Amino acid sequence: MSDVVGSVASISVYPVKSLAGRTLPAAEVDAAGLRGDRVYAVVDADTGERVTVKTTPQLREVVATGDTEADTITLTEVLGRPVRLAASAAGPQVDAAAVHLVSREAIARAAEGDVPEGCSADDPRANLLLHLPGGDERSWVGRQLRVGEAVLDVVRTPKHCLGVYAEVREPGRVAEGDAVHLLD
Repeated sequence: MSDVVGSVASISVYPVKSLAGRTLPAAEVDAAGLRGDRVYAVVDADTGERVTVKTTPQLREVVATGDTEADTITLTEVLGRPVRLAASAAGPQVDAAAVHLVSREAIARAAEGDVPEGCSADDPRANLLLHLPGGDERSWVGRQLRVGEAVLDVVRTPKHCLGVYAEVREPGRVAEGDAVHLLD
């Protein structure tokens, strides 16, 4: 049994962790999350230390092209120091869970002041932006969703971000406009 609670408004992947995302009409969701999401990290070419948006906010202004050589040149120019892209052998470099879901309604609540401390409501960096008429995704923790062909276990709310985090129970394809079903 399931209830339709909303729909997928847009889908984003962030090929390089901390860089701006790319919007896609559809994506394959596998056990590790959306295919192509956060598969590279920016690292200092001299020290090998990871460069993050927390210490280097200008990263979020760069959109990864998918060409690692071109992206490396752009990042080196923007940051004014030599960096390189490092692929993750362990899969996507996520901080909390495989999929980050945020509703338009959460963004509207944040605009009215209902936003966690340290959160950027301007750029929630969600994989799935949802439209939930009259809904609030924060109530889904501990529940399952079917989004397109994928089934997700909602595991928690972020500490410093909008929306909810979910792990993938059943992989599948998700597309803009797909219904979001809250499962019993």
